[in-house]
Amino acid sequence: MTAPDAVPAAETADGFAARLSRMVRIPTVSAELAQRGREPFDAFVALLEELYPLVHARLERERIGEFGLLFHWRSAHPDRGPVVLMAHYDVVPVDEHDDWSFPPFEGRIVDGIVYGRGTLDDKGQLFVVMEAVEALLAAGFSPARDVLLSFGGNEESFGDAARTIADTLHERGVEPWLVLDEGGAITDAPLPFVTGLAAMVGVGEKGLATLRLTATSAGGHASVPPPLTAVGRISRAVARLDPTTFRARTPRAITRMLRIFSGRARGIGRPLYRLLGGWPWLSARVFARIGGEPAAMVRTTIAPTLLSGGTASNVLPSFAGATLNLRLALGETVDGAAERVRRRIADPLVEVEVLEGNDASAESPVGGPGSPFALIAEAVRASHPGALTVPYVTMAATDSRYFHRYWPHVYRFAPFTMSAELRATIHGVDERIGIDELERGVTFYRTLLERLPA
Repeated sequence: MTAPDAVPAAETADGFAARLSRMVRIPTVSAELAQRGREPFDAFVALLEELYPLVHARLERERIGEFGLLFHWRSAHPDRGPVVLMAHYDVVPVDEHDDWSFPPFEGRIVDGIVYGRGTLDDKGQLFVVMEAVEALLAAGFSPARDVLLSFGGNEESFGDAARTIADTLHERGVEPWLVLDEGGAITDAPLPFVTGLAAMVGVGEKGLATLRLTATSAGGHASVPPPLTAVGRISRAVARLDPTTFRARTPRAITRMLRIFSGRARGIGRPLYRLLGGWPWLSARVFARIGGEPAAMVRTTIAPTLLSGGTASNVLPSFAGATLNLRLALGETVDGAAERVRRRIADPLVEVEVLEGNDASAESPVGGPGSPFALIAEAVRASHPGALTVPYVTMAATDSRYFHRYWPHVYRFAPFTMSAELRATIHGVDERIGIDELERGVTFYRTLLERLPA
C-alpha cells in the first residue's frame, strides 16, 4: 500500500488542512492489524517523511519496536532534561452501521473543518506537533534543551509501542524535564456555574485493571438444581461489587481545580466550590453521591463487561465467569484493588485473577513560575487567550502511563477546544476538527518550544 495522493486543489484551498486529511485517509486501525496488515502503518510513516522533510533531515529518527517512532532534536545543551512530546497515530475501528456525514477515512474538508477518524484522537495532535517543529526548523530555531517526539502506533489496542519507548529512554538514562501526551482539552463552562474557557491539564491518570472472576460447580440436569450454581455464585459476586466497594477520596488535583473554579463561578457556584475546595472529604462524598463522571473522579470504578457460563437451557453449568474493568483512582494499585474485590465478594469459591493492569499514576507537580506546568499555561495563553489552565485527573488510559512509572513531570493535554458534543465524537461518529483549532494547536507547541527555560 502507498500513501494516498494529495487532496485535489478543487477539494480544498488550504494545504495545511490537506496534510491532516492525507493522514486521516490512511486507515491505521491497530485493532484490525490481522485483517489489514502492516501496510497502512508503514504508509503512514512514509507519509510523515514526505510531508515533513526538515524534521527527517535534521532530527534523528529511530524505529523502536514494531510501531514506535522516536525523533531526537538535539540542542546545544544535552545536559538539561529534555522535553518529550507524545501522540499516537493509530485509530479505533469504525462501526459499519454508524451513519457518518462523510466517509470516515476520506478526510473530507468542508467549511473549514476536517472530518474523519483520528482527527481528534490522535492524529490531530501528532499533526500540530510535526507542523510546529517543521516551522521552527524552517525558521532556523534551536531549542534550549533537547526535544524528543514519541509516537506510538498501537495505543488504541493497548500495545507496547509507548512502553518500549519509555523503557528504552529509561535504560539510556534519560531524565525528561517534561512529558506531554494527549488527555484533557479546552472546554467552555467546564462545571455548572463556571464561566469561560478552561484548559484541563491532566496531572494524574487513573490506572486500569482487568479482573476475571471464575466459579465451578457440579453439572447435571437443571430439574434438580443445587442451592447455588456456578452462574448464581458469579452473579452474587458481581452484585456485591457496588459503587461503594472503593472509598471515595478527592485527589489534590481536583481540590486545586475546585479552588480555581470558585474564582470564576457565578451565583451559588462561588461559595459552593470554595467550600468543596476547602474540604476534600466533603467534595469526595458529594461527587460520589452525584454519580457519573464526578464520581469517577474520586473513586475506583468497577464495570462488569463480560459474562459467561452454561451450554444449554436445561443443563446446570459446571463453570461460570465474569470479566471486570476497573479504573483505579489515584493512589490505588492493581494488586490492592484485586484484594479489595476479593474481600468484598467474600466467597473463597470465586477465584479472582488479574488479567492485565497498570497502577494509577502519582500526581505530577503543578509548581510555580518556571515549572513545566507553568510553561504549559504560558503556551495556552498564547494559543487560546483567556483560557484558564486548570489541573485535573485524566480518567481514560493514555500512552503516558508507561512514562509516569519512571518520571514525575508527566502531563496530559491536547491544545484544542472541544465542546461536550465534539468530545463525544472521539471513538464515535463524525469525529472532526476545525482548521482554526489546528492553527491554535500549532501556536501552542511553537510557544512551548520557543519558551523552554534554560
